[in-house]
Amino acid sequence: MASTGEERAERRGWRQNPDAVKRDILTVAVEEFAAHGLSGARIHSIAARTRTSKRMIYYYFEDKQGLYVRALEEAYAKVREGESALDLGQLAPRAALARLVAFTFDHHRSHPEFIRMVMIENIHHAENLAGSDVLRRLNLSAIEKLEDICRRGETEGVFRPGLDPVALHWQISAASFFNVSNRPTFSAIFGDRMFSDDAQATLRDQVVEAILATVATHD
Repeated sequence: MASTGEERAERRGWRQNPDAVKRDILTVAVEEFAAHGLSGARIHSIAARTRTSKRMIYYYFEDKQGLYVRALEEAYAKVREGESALDLGQLAPRAALARLVAFTFDHHRSHPEFIRMVMIENIHHAENLAGSDVLRRLNLSAIEKLEDICRRGETEGVFRPGLDPVALHWQISAASFFNVSNRPTFSAIFGDRMFSDDAQATLRDQVVEAILATVATHD
């Protein structure tokens, strides 16, 4: 069967800029998987929203699960890239930690698709995440940043000794994650006033203060 002009143009796009095509697919895939889960997302829906086809999606990512893992990696990568852009090593320890906590709270709030992807992966008992070397490497960088901040804070005498960066990461993530993951149920029970811009700014500042109080030396 002869190729149509549209199919020929599509193939030219794949050849000329395959990285852009893959980025386009992943952007839409994150949204689709976040909205419908691994089982509910449909490849044909993703293809329909991108500049490619189901055939090319399978060419680049092998199958739906392969695409899901890459979408999960992409969602985590955005968080880690945002953290790297903070340039925390140039800040004093308290300021660095405060900036990191505030960033995490704001990022999670503005990227609910990331939270939903993580929730979906927890439903699957992290089976896909556990098999990804990329995700392990990505998330080690978060702990390394906290290790550096804790070390510098302890050296300067502003943080108490013996802080566990993994536990600290857990504490930062917990409040920031709950703020998004439990918004529907919280709002249904208590109303949505906690999710106005002003209320969210106040909550973010309180989370920052709480984390800083947790790590501070005590006279």
